[in-house]
Amino acid sequence: MQDIAIPTLPSRSLNETLKFYRKLGFDGKILGVGDSYAIMQRSTIELHFFSHRELIPTESSAGCYIRVLDVDSIYQAFSKTQLPQKGIPRMDRLEEKPWGMREFAIVDLDGNQLRIGQAR
Repeated sequence: MQDIAIPTLPSRSLNETLKFYRKLGFDGKILGVGDSYAIMQRSTIELHFFSHRELIPTESSAGCYIRVLDVDSIYQAFSKTQLPQKGIPRMDRLEEKPWGMREFAIVDLDGNQLRIGQAR
């Protein structure tokens, strides 16, 4: 096993968070005392969520960067959800960035930004 970092992100409703991420191809469940924690996984990508009912999505600054080997296939799979390009939730376009990454971003129901990219 190798060392890994797993983001822990806030969620106003773990049930709604699970529904959202299942549409993106993740699988997981709610765990913890009082259903206060959830773990979602899609292939080797793992995300953890904790209950934060008072969260205001437009004020959230939570997020993470997920580096992948094939950003195009993930972008195509996520595009099937037909998320809007503005607002919350949303999905940004796949772009070549000046810092050497080919990437896009997803903002979930709680304002968490997942930037997903591949080195060029």
